[in-house]
Amino acid sequence: MVTAGIVLVLRSSNLFVALPSISALTALFGIATAFFAATAALVQYDMKKVIAYSTCSQLGYMLFAAGLQQYQASLFHLFNHAFFKARLFLAAGSVIHALMNEQDVRKMGSMGDILIFVFMASSVGTMALAGSTFLAGFYSKDIILESAAFSFSVSGRFLY
Repeated sequence: MVTAGIVLVLRSSNLFVALPSISALTALFGIATAFFAATAALVQYDMKKVIAYSTCSQLGYMLFAAGLQQYQASLFHLFNHAFFKARLFLAAGSVIHALMNEQDVRKMGSMGDILIFVFMASSVGTMALAGSTFLAGFYSKDIILESAAFSFSVSGRFLY
């Protein structure tokens, strides 16, 4: 359900192509959303809230790509995000279950020794989310950043 807004923007791409100023505004809202949500995730102690704010930040990143009129890149990142975020939510559920419904990350030290497979799966999901080289998040984020740099360098200003 959280991705419905991104899908709506992608489906109505013809309207955004016809109105480049609205595309620029959409890109600015995407940047603001990504920055605000990532900053809010840094101060959370609840494990599920950290992942939820991270999801909101990634949605802002997708909105930024759609504002750059890179709809394929936005959709590519949407699919990649679905897979590595599902992995992180499943790992979070396993950790919360192992700790008898404890969700405070300040009380979760050295769980890697006990839940080794969950630790490995969440490590890969975290690296994909961060955009580590040779993982899916790297390629989808790189396409978006490359198109942003190209859009800025060709026109000499933000968009068009």
